[in-house]
Amino acid sequence: MSNDTRLQQLQHWLETDLEFGDFTIKPASADASFRRYFRITKDQQTWVAMDAPPDKEDCEPFIKIANMIEAVGVQAPHIFNYNKKDGYLLLSDLGSQAYLDKLNKQSADNLYTDAINALIKMQTINEAIPDYDSKLLKFEMSLFSDWYLSKHLNIELNDEQKHTLSQCYNSLTANALEQTQTFVHRDYHSRNLMLTTQNNPGVIDFQDAVSGPITYDLVSLLKDCYIAWPREKIEHWIHYFMQSNSLCSHIEQQQFIKWFDLMGMQRHLKAVGIFARLNHRDGKPDYLNDIPRTLTYIFDVCSRYSELNAFGELLNELGLKPDAKTIEIIK
Repeated sequence: MSNDTRLQQLQHWLETDLEFGDFTIKPASADASFRRYFRITKDQQTWVAMDAPPDKEDCEPFIKIANMIEAVGVQAPHIFNYNKKDGYLLLSDLGSQAYLDKLNKQSADNLYTDAINALIKMQTINEAIPDYDSKLLKFEMSLFSDWYLSKHLNIELNDEQKHTLSQCYNSLTANALEQTQTFVHRDYHSRNLMLTTQNNPGVIDFQDAVSGPITYDLVSLLKDCYIAWPREKIEHWIHYFMQSNSLCSHIEQQQFIKWFDLMGMQRHLKAVGIFARLNHRDGKPDYLNDIPRTLTYIFDVCSRYSELNAFGELLNELGLKPDAKTIEIIK
């Protein structure tokens, strides 16, 4: 770390501009972007410093959305200071216990109840943010064909296969756009929810929030790319969400569940593409381990809805298969 110029700049900012005096600084975490996080300790108090290189990361959306989330009573990192020129933020410390580390059969109901309650609060946000429009939805799904099929598997689709893919993307886009539109965190899952002793959970990684489908964050949470649950548990949590959320008062449960499943498929196609891209472009191969689980969700939805049968057959044609271990959990 002695040759880490940005870390040295961060330390200088803390020492001089913020007059922190004597403190320790240790790596806290990194994520799938160019951001890094450091835990700052001084006089038995801790903070988290975000390192977001300005040429690669724009901190303004993070600050804007953090303030929105805090305003509705959900815990996001509180922003104490911001060095816009150099891309450093000093934040409250939400701890190091992510939901993923603590989820099990005994804890799941309580943790998901807290997460769903926080999500319902966030869906009351009524501020101007970008729309989750057709262009963005389809771009995200194109990551599956561009990075997973083409780059990772070296598969070149013929015209008929491309048509099947396009029909699937169009159907999933229409499903997203016909839903009630609300605040969407856009990455609301077990690695971005921190277990906190007060006002659980702490919510992070929200800077890409948009106005979009009501089911998006719920399916991100319940059909998580990093952990899978039995279908009956998922439907139990869906029911709790619908009973607790006034936005669902006029939505039939069967309609909501179909929206939820198809929305999940759009997200999972995007996620498989991103996992492949993280490997090939960014040198982060560990994410490849999450592809089998994520693909299994896709196969499951294809088997449930007739309009997606052709896409499921295409995946079989291409030699893709669901993961047997994951099937045991999600069926």
